[in-house]
Amino acid sequence: MNTFPLHRLLLPVALALTAGTMTATASEPIMQRISEPALPRAVIDELLPAAEATEVRKVIIAQIEAMAQSDAERMFDTTTPRVREAVGSSGRFLAMMMGAYPMVYQPSQVNFHPPRRKSDGAFQLVEIKDRDDNSWLAVFILEQQPDRSWRISGCAVTQNPWMPA
Repeated sequence: MNTFPLHRLLLPVALALTAGTMTATASEPIMQRISEPALPRAVIDELLPAAEATEVRKVIIAQIEAMAQSDAERMFDTTTPRVREAVGSSGRFLAMMMGAYPMVYQPSQVNFHPPRRKSDGAFQLVEIKDRDDNSWLAVFILEQQPDRSWRISGCAVTQNPWMPA
């Protein structure tokens, strides 16, 4: 892991994104474990519209599920063309993700906060509990493609400073 204290970078983002959560637990498939949060009116203008938020979550869930099944092609399909070009192959991408983000592999719980719009895409804060019950914060960066679909362009993960291991 990087020695940079990533939680310092993620803290302002995490605080801005904590308006509500969607929760998933390990006892059922991820898509069946998600419930919609109540959205406070004070922040609704900063959030993605509900339909776009659903699509953003679907892409992240697809990547997490593909990683859990070691499905390199399906994982690679969730990324932007720029990421695919930079990485080169689905096998390389899977190896890179398994090495850099082992906490995302078969998580025991996944909580989605409401995604926020950025100029050309969205940020999605996700709380993840790994199989050892350690808590992590992941910020996924997504870009909307010309066909209006969403793809992941980056992710930063750090231990959750509010939920010590």
